[in-house]
Amino acid sequence: MSKRGRVRDKWKLKSWYSVYSPPYFGSQQIALIPSNDPSKLLGRVVEVTLYDLTRQDIQHMNIKLYFKIVKVDGLKAETVLKGHEYSREYLRSLVRRWSSRVDTVVNLTTKDGFKVRVFPVAFTRKRIRLSQESAIREIMVEVVLERGQQLTFDQLAQECVLGKLASDIFHRITKICPLRHVGIRKTKLLSMPEQSAQPASPREAEVQPSLPS
Repeated sequence: MSKRGRVRDKWKLKSWYSVYSPPYFGSQQIALIPSNDPSKLLGRVVEVTLYDLTRQDIQHMNIKLYFKIVKVDGLKAETVLKGHEYSREYLRSLVRRWSSRVDTVVNLTTKDGFKVRVFPVAFTRKRIRLSQESAIREIMVEVVLERGQQLTFDQLAQECVLGKLASDIFHRITKICPLRHVGIRKTKLLSMPEQSAQPASPREAEVQPSLPS
């Protein structure tokens, strides 16, 4: 007759870790994750919306943020912004008949060595010519590279998500044609500099709820 060993409750062996957004997004608790080994948390990605951080504008539900765990200190997990994007539904709602959508992709390296891919997008009020589309893309690339190389990663992340970079693009291309919306529809962190667990910025920036029109 075989002996049946005592079944151990795996949940009792796990600890709950609080996951926090980085300082440039308010150092707010964004998740609780159970684990029996803190090293298993490294590299995990937590998804939240901008509204989860601001709690001010329901429109922020349309912007998804992805935070990657890069460090565990005690029961606290620290993160870096892995990227953000518009929700599919929101992006679809911006499309109109008899208008144009202009997209481009820009790869850049920030002032502190982070490699980032940025996806600007513009929606016009009426259909535009191919020459106008080309001019808009050139300005998008110019503005994104210019700002990206001047800013640290934490500053660039804020400007992309909160609308400052899109506003700069909007004011540069509004002379080409009437615009309905300009935004950074997506960003992606490609790589971090070595020996950098997270963007080196000791200041805690307050999240501002402004978005591009």
